[in-house]
Amino acid sequence: MSEIPELRVTEGNAKKVTRRKFILGVIASGGVVAAANYRLISSAVHGQMSSGDRLITINVNGMQRRVDVMKQETLAWTLRYKLGLTGTKLGCDRAECGACTVLIDDVPHYSCSVLTHTVRGRKVTTIEGLAASDGKLHPVQQGVVDVQGFQCAFCMSGFVMSAVGFLKQNPNPTRTQLAHGVSGNLCRCQDYNKILDALERGAEYMRRA
Repeated sequence: MSEIPELRVTEGNAKKVTRRKFILGVIASGGVVAAANYRLISSAVHGQMSSGDRLITINVNGMQRRVDVMKQETLAWTLRYKLGLTGTKLGCDRAECGACTVLIDDVPHYSCSVLTHTVRGRKVTTIEGLAASDGKLHPVQQGVVDVQGFQCAFCMSGFVMSAVGFLKQNPNPTRTQLAHGVSGNLCRCQDYNKILDALERGAEYMRRA
């Protein structure tokens, strides 16, 4: 490891230490410390695991996907940045907003708080996996399109996934029950009445299907 430059001020050389030299010494010292910390953190994160040790297979939208996953990696990160399924949004990244909601064995979960390696052997469904193979939208998706229930739509995929999971267990809810079912999702535009209108339309389409 490189030695940290030493800047010692004595009575004899006090006049020679300019403000510029002092600042340069501090910056150089900080750079060495930062580099050392980076090496330490990198070693701790990667440990002794090789890429072969990290390769796992997960079932996403009915397909077996082989992916290189770190032990501490969240499902949201894997879906977006490893598998390219960007319909799963990262909002708060602390299990509060619901934008990252996906279905795991048909139950809604915040994917930002689920470690990817824990879903091996389970069925993960994202917003991209709702439509039929011929392109026909899921009833809840169609309800959202017909009512145009979202403004910026950043939160839309999370609401849709929560509603789909809820309606699988409660196919004929009241508006209040449906609101409670998706209450773990937040909308920055706060147009909740129109969102509920869209989800109710989707529930109606599901009952007809």
